[in-house]
Amino acid sequence: MPILNVKVSGSRSDAMTSAIATMLIDLTQRILGKDPAVTAIAIDYIDPRDWIVGGRTLAEQGKSSVYFDIKITDETNRKSEKAAYIQAAFEGFAALLGNLHEESYIYVQDVRAASYGYGGRTQEWRYQRAS
Repeated sequence: MPILNVKVSGSRSDAMTSAIATMLIDLTQRILGKDPAVTAIAIDYIDPRDWIVGGRTLAEQGKSSVYFDIKITDETNRKSEKAAYIQAAFEGFAALLGNLHEESYIYVQDVRAASYGYGGRTQEWRYQRAS
């Protein structure tokens, strides 16, 4: 049930959107063990002229970048899984975008089960009903 919010430098394209979604769904399932059927991804494209790192635009630097955060239910993944996920996602974006700036960020947010959910139900509610 994770939600991923992605900001990527570049022009929007269906092919890139598909490639990003495929890569993230695979990593999210394989490394974090999340069900693809309830994984949601929102992707925004940012013109490299409007993304500034170190006082210079990505366009000036000839670099690409990404920022994304994923919200997962707290206590459902170990530190080692989250570290492996961050590394694999960075490598995946580097392969897709090319010349990825070191200052590209991936944020795994552990959200309390009682404060997070979908379909009008919290994860805590789902946990209690499954027990």
